[in-house]
Amino acid sequence: MRQRNLLDLLLLAAVWGGSFLFMRVAVADFGPVALIELRVGLAALFLLPAALWRGKLPLIAQHWKALLMVGMLNAALPFLLYAYAAQSLGAGFLSVANAVTPVWGAVIGWLWLKDRLAWTRSLGLMIGVVGIVVLVWDKLNFSDGGTGPAVLAAVSAPVFYGIAANWTKRFLSGVDPLANATGSMVGASIVLLPLAIAFWPETPASAQAWISTILLAVVCTGAAYIIFFRLIANVGPTGAVSVTFLVPIFGVMWGAWLLDERITPSIAAGAVIILIGTALALGLLKRRA
Repeated sequence: MRQRNLLDLLLLAAVWGGSFLFMRVAVADFGPVALIELRVGLAALFLLPAALWRGKLPLIAQHWKALLMVGMLNAALPFLLYAYAAQSLGAGFLSVANAVTPVWGAVIGWLWLKDRLAWTRSLGLMIGVVGIVVLVWDKLNFSDGGTGPAVLAAVSAPVFYGIAANWTKRFLSGVDPLANATGSMVGASIVLLPLAIAFWPETPASAQAWISTILLAVVCTGAAYIIFFRLIANVGPTGAVSVTFLVPIFGVMWGAWLLDERITPSIAAGAVIILIGTALALGLLKRRA
């Protein structure tokens, strides 16, 4: 991998790992719905000038129905689930839970698109599920004030990412990545707008919450999409998705360093197991001849 691509990979991992930190900081002031509407809306405003400059708006209009669905599956729903979970779970935990996304993508591709899975990839799926169990085992408390509902939200969000990846493969194959990113952000912001109006916070948000939200939208969503699609073009999908293995490292690091979050044994063990399973599910670990 060239030095430029390696730097892009590290930058993207650091940025996406920081997204959970910014959600933790901002969600208390805005609430999940308003926060995510601001995230996707500001990201859309960031991406639209680039799409307009490169003449992608007609392409977005042509595929608006499929892009609207991607916006719901790849942004609105998983972002909402993570924002809800961020009210009671740490950034490190959320970043590790997110690492299982490629596993769900493989499972849904197998069930829906009949993609074939080698036995090593099937083994990786099972290992990934075991890692999730280890990660959440000590947090499944459904009593009043317990974190059980937040845990379920966090581990459910990657399922929607998996569905979105296969939906994109099925209905948007060959469509320009910038058009995909811009159209999906616009679609997500339109879908969430009525809910955001209904649940907009009554008290003004702090400056810290606004700064975190703007960084979450512009850096962790809009700019991150551009870096990610550039990686896909330069190193291919498998190389680009290897960022999955670095995001938990940065997510746990940012949470421990800036929010004084404790790295528990279940988070550490779950992260190791999930990443091994994900590597197998992606076909990155293959038996040598």
